[in-house]
Amino acid sequence: MRKRFQKGSVKKVDGAWIGQWWEDGHRRNRTFGRVSQMTKSEVWEKLETILTPINARGRTPSAQCAFGEFTEQVYLPFYRRKWKRSTILTNEDRVRHHLVAEFEPQTLGGFNRDELQDLLDQKAKAGLSFSTVAHLRWDLKQIFRMAVAEGYIVRNPAELLFTPRECPRPATREMNIEEVNRLLSVLDLREQVIARLAIVAGMRPGEIFALKWGRLEREYADVRQRIYRGEVDTPKSIHSVRWAALSDGLVARIQQWRSIAMDPAPDAWVFPSEKGNTSLAKDNCWRRHFKPRLEAVGLGWVNFHVMRRTHSCLLAELGVEPKVRADQMGHTVDVNENVYTRASLRQRRAAVNALESALEVM
Repeated sequence: MRKRFQKGSVKKVDGAWIGQWWEDGHRRNRTFGRVSQMTKSEVWEKLETILTPINARGRTPSAQCAFGEFTEQVYLPFYRRKWKRSTILTNEDRVRHHLVAEFEPQTLGGFNRDELQDLLDQKAKAGLSFSTVAHLRWDLKQIFRMAVAEGYIVRNPAELLFTPRECPRPATREMNIEEVNRLLSVLDLREQVIARLAIVAGMRPGEIFALKWGRLEREYADVRQRIYRGEVDTPKSIHSVRWAALSDGLVARIQQWRSIAMDPAPDAWVFPSEKGNTSLAKDNCWRRHFKPRLEAVGLGWVNFHVMRRTHSCLLAELGVEPKVRADQMGHTVDVNENVYTRASLRQRRAAVNALESALEVM
C-alpha cells in the first residue's frame, strides 16, 4: 500500500520557525531560521523540498490515479521548485479553485479532450477573463503533459485545447499627453512621485513601493526587489533586475519628497506606511489618494497598468527604439512591442497619409 501523502507542519517556537514531518515511522523536526529573518512562505518552500522525495517513495504510476491526488502530490510539489513565490500563490489558487475542485476524484485515464474543452467553454460563459481561461488551458496541458512524462497515461487529452472566443478581453487604453498632465495636476507630492515613477520611469507598482532610499541614485533607481501581496520578493524576471533611468524633473521631485520624508536613511522605505516599519500598501494608497482625484477629472479608468503602458506608447511616439524601451521597463523587446506598445491614432494617420501621398506620386 502506498504511503499517505503528507504536507508537514510549520510553527513558531521561541522566535524560530520549526518544521515537522513523518519519515520512516518517526516524527522529524528541523529549525529553519528566525521568525524575524524568514517569512512563513519561505519556510514552507524549504519544507516542501524535504517532503517531495519522501512523498514520492513507493508511488506507482497508474491511469487510475485521481486528478486531485496527482495534482497535489506530483504536479504542484515539482513545479513549486521552479516557480517564484508570487507565481506559486497565483498558480496554486487558480488550479485548486477551478480544476481540482471540478475534477478531484476523476481518474487521469478517464479524461477526454471534449470534456476538458467543455470546462473552458463553461468558464468563458461564466464571465472569466480571457487571461484566466488561457491560464487554465495552460494548466491543463501542463498537468497532463507531466502525467504522460511520468507514465501515468499514454496521451495528453489537453494538447489541442483552445481558449474560447467568447472570453471577454479587457479594453486596453493608454493616456495621451494632455491626460497625463491632467493626472499629475491633481496629485499631491507623494502621489506625484509615485505616478511619475510609473509614467516617466516605466516602473511596476511592486517595484515602486519596494524602493528604499539607498536604491535611489542621482540618475537611476536600482531595482533589486519588489513587493507582491505584502511580501518582499525578487523582481518579476531576470530582465526586471535593472537600473531604471530617472529624468531630471523626477529626480528633483524625489529630492523634494526626501526632504520631508519620515526617515531618509538608506534602509528606510521611500514610501512608508504610517508606522514606518513597512512599505505603503499599494491598494490602500490607490483607493484613498489616487482614485478619488482621478475620478473627479474623468480619469477613473486609469490604473498602474495604464500608466506603464502609457510610458511605453509615449516613448514609441517620440521615436525611442524598442530595445531602449524594453531595458527601461525590465522585459524583452518582444513583450514591449506586442504587449505594451500601441501606435497612436496620430502615428497611424501619418502612416496612411504617407502611403496615399506615395501612391499619388506613382
